[in-house]
Amino acid sequence: MRSIFPSAAVTSRKYALVSSLRAQGFGIGSFETSQPGPNDLFLVADGEGITAPARTVVIGCDGRQVTPSRDGSPARISFPPEDTAVGNGFARALIGGPEMPTAADPESLALLALAERVAAADITVLINGPTGTGKEVLARAIHNGSARKDKPFIAINCAALPESMLEALLFGHQKGAFTGASSGGDGFFRAANGGTILLDEIAEMPLQLQAKLLRVLQEREVVPLGASVPQPIDVRVIACANRDLHAEVAAGRFRADLYYRLAVFPLATKSLAERPQDIPALAATLILRHAGARNVIPWPSHAAIEQLMAHDWPGNVRELENVIQRALLFCGGDTIEASHILFDRPVSMTFQRTATVTPITPMAAPAEPETLGNIVQMSEFAAIRETLKACNGSRIETAKRLGISERTLRYRLAKAREQGDDIGSVHNWAASA
Repeated sequence: MRSIFPSAAVTSRKYALVSSLRAQGFGIGSFETSQPGPNDLFLVADGEGITAPARTVVIGCDGRQVTPSRDGSPARISFPPEDTAVGNGFARALIGGPEMPTAADPESLALLALAERVAAADITVLINGPTGTGKEVLARAIHNGSARKDKPFIAINCAALPESMLEALLFGHQKGAFTGASSGGDGFFRAANGGTILLDEIAEMPLQLQAKLLRVLQEREVVPLGASVPQPIDVRVIACANRDLHAEVAAGRFRADLYYRLAVFPLATKSLAERPQDIPALAATLILRHAGARNVIPWPSHAAIEQLMAHDWPGNVRELENVIQRALLFCGGDTIEASHILFDRPVSMTFQRTATVTPITPMAAPAEPETLGNIVQMSEFAAIRETLKACNGSRIETAKRLGISERTLRYRLAKAREQGDDIGSVHNWAASA
């Protein structure tokens, strides 16, 4: 991982940010003790000199703004102290990229620190946790932090592959080994040679194949289907499971010897509801990931963050990603408001993270049943209304900001009129013709 060299002004004004980056595994360099390398990054305060624009993030304190680096220009971010949780998340994503693991909760930071140590040791890892909690992201971080980082990382979902073909896909096959095998195949293990193979949903692997996998782990060699001579391999195995493998072993659905061979170093990811401090940072990372080529990256308001933190997140980070993508669709300006936050279902009445946070209804209650489709359509109309207002009624500018064609905008306006919501009636359309 590249080192980060913050200026003295950044260290003084944004000490919490520098500490957060250090806690997430970034190396923090000092101009007094070392010289920056050709790939290292720089954090400078607004107004300070810039020597390597493409590797610089400019940090400010006035207003809320985030601008990724484009065409060799420096990335920029500015936020006041009250927006530190989201601002630090944006800064981390700008520095490390939106695909890197994101953490702010103490337990998540401890898990990343442990994963960093595990990455340096070339051992088998078992990651257990609920669906959508970032097990594959953690596995990739282990691979990228290891000596195998320049070799292949191959992720396999054991539940998604046809059982009849799983052995050939994993271990390879020779020509004529089965009907339709007109040529041989290396299989995923040999394709990952020198690197890492991720076996996701390992609990779904058939018992017969579990025995063959055990031999691969023990002997470090595979026997392709139809072959008699084993082929040596050098692969690190990371396995993931969303079920309790102890219970699977007790029920006879998973081999005990394979479990102990996989669990050389077990790690566990927690549900998103159990690590609430990760939510603002994850929201910022996902906004940056899905904002695309927008000139203005929307910033979530305090009310929007409160609404996110009040949710119980049964779908974990995957559900959060869906919510953020919807919010970006409905947001026509520079701020994601609480009205842009739409969940797949209402917040559970039994789930209360804080007594002061009340879920905010995106729009006035409709006469018809409040299905997700109805809510999405109403929020879409609200986004068009807000953007029209911001553009002084200009259809051309409104369509451009929303990322749709003028024809699509006219269709949406007609649809709204059919439902008694004449969005365009309050604007001077002659000015936009």
